[in-house]
Amino acid sequence: MDLTHYIAGPYCTKLLSGLGADVVKIEHPTRGDGVRWLGPFASGNPDILPNSPLEKRDTAPEDGAWFLYLNTAKQSVALDLQSSEGRRVLLEMAAKAHILIENFAPGQMESLGLSYAELQKVNPALVMTSISNFGQTGPYRDWKASELNLYALGGLMNITGEPEQEPLKEGMPLAQLGAGQNAFAATMAGLMYAEETGEGQQIDLAIAEYATNILENALMQFSYSGQEYNRVGNRGYGRAAWGIYPCLDGHVGIIAGPDHRWPEVARIMEREELSDPRFLSRSGRLENADEVDAYMLPFLVENNKVDIFKAGQDSGLGFSFVATMKDILEMEQLLDRDYFVDLDHPVAGKLTYPGAPIMPEVGVNAWVFERAPLLGEHTASALHSWLGYSDRQVSELVDQGVITQSKGA
Repeated sequence: MDLTHYIAGPYCTKLLSGLGADVVKIEHPTRGDGVRWLGPFASGNPDILPNSPLEKRDTAPEDGAWFLYLNTAKQSVALDLQSSEGRRVLLEMAAKAHILIENFAPGQMESLGLSYAELQKVNPALVMTSISNFGQTGPYRDWKASELNLYALGGLMNITGEPEQEPLKEGMPLAQLGAGQNAFAATMAGLMYAEETGEGQQIDLAIAEYATNILENALMQFSYSGQEYNRVGNRGYGRAAWGIYPCLDGHVGIIAGPDHRWPEVARIMEREELSDPRFLSRSGRLENADEVDAYMLPFLVENNKVDIFKAGQDSGLGFSFVATMKDILEMEQLLDRDYFVDLDHPVAGKLTYPGAPIMPEVGVNAWVFERAPLLGEHTASALHSWLGYSDRQVSELVDQGVITQSKGA
């Protein structure tokens, strides 16, 4: 049972559906998941306003990029949880489920009469994972947050950016996607326990705490030394010739270590000055960082990123390059491994998707690739298969406004 919306919860259930779980996504009968309203849209429709009041959103878009990505291989059931009949149907479905994932604000499930205590009455073995900004308890429990808040309050923003400038946020919603991944792992552990003991449990997962969990050694450093972990920007980890640099057609990552391989950098870049004994050690390069950069830059800005990347790798150096989306879609490594998947959607058309986060053994289908559902596309089929409802019972719920079905269903 997928009672999630936007990013963190849907990413958790995307991992479940990808691994073959029968995931039924419960959506509002007309508005659907809020992430349906986040573009870009395959149609290029400029009239979809995600910030308009919810009550004025009559027909949910079907072609938003975020929804299409996060909800692959799921079934959509359009069910009104504000109605008593809708809650009755939900409880009937929960009685048949192994897992229920939700990311409503803390207390909202209780206000709907769907608290874990109520769900346990119909299914004692149910594992319910609750994802929220700050957790189900504590003084911040009911506070609102966006990715900006979560990334900042979790501590990651404090160590992201250039040393003398303001803190920065990651380009993508790392805190929410990472929390969804943690929720997936915790849910699987809860499921294993339920299968062994017959006892379910509610898992409380806070998105902001995920961010704190991946602070590398910054928190530990402060705990034993009292020293803050400073932002290091593109000159990573206090090293010189170690970071992101401009090149002819973009940017490259130069990793000039270990020390005994430094002469290879001078050879690749054809700058004898880089062989100066002052630069042979990490401390020497750091002390003379600006001079080292000045010697490297002419070679970098005259060569393209892929050639620089391959030259470093061929010499045993961990060079890389900053790949654009076009670079990724054309990357020989990914193409050789048949990484990408094309899925055809009735509204959005054929789109290329990232492949599975695991590479299965040859001949083994370890990941389910199916397009994201239309709103309410599986309402009738899920009620038939999960609850054994007849066509008449489904029609009655439609007439009452408790459920809706997509036009394509």
